[in-house]
Amino acid sequence: MVHLYTGDGKGKTTCAMGLALRMAGRGKRVVIAQFLKGGGSGERLAFEALPNVTLIPVPEQIKFVFAMSGEEKAEAAAEMQKILQAAARLAASCDMLVLDEICGAVSTGLIPPEEVTALLDGCPEALEVVLTGRDPVPELVRRATYVTEMKKRKHPFDQGAAAREGIEF
Repeated sequence: MVHLYTGDGKGKTTCAMGLALRMAGRGKRVVIAQFLKGGGSGERLAFEALPNVTLIPVPEQIKFVFAMSGEEKAEAAAEMQKILQAAARLAASCDMLVLDEICGAVSTGLIPPEEVTALLDGCPEALEVVLTGRDPVPELVRRATYVTEMKKRKHPFDQGAAAREGIEF
């Protein structure tokens, strides 16, 4: 089944990682691919300690797409393609595949949507796939079995607060 966590509210990655933790706690094999994120997030640090979780390597840091030059965007697209290809190679060897922020990678043009749909179409039937991110393309929404939308009502960022370690990353 395909799970999709989307919306402008906080909690998309948190939900995906909670589901991955639940799967790992049951002894299942989990592969986590993160897009548009660097390697310093708290969830990566925690999952590194679990033997049945595979984290696909990501760049140590990555800019927001809107702040990238054309050259940086091309480099990021190449890096995101490598991450997606690694996820596709590992899909048959796990019970859950998390594609965190894949919707943003697609909606910003870093990954063509047909590459993600091809991965979904080629997954083993028993595989649980978790997609997260804002602005999912209609093809991903159609393929999802679960669609959960996080809606922001209030967030400290709106008053100028910075992201906090352990809460937002």
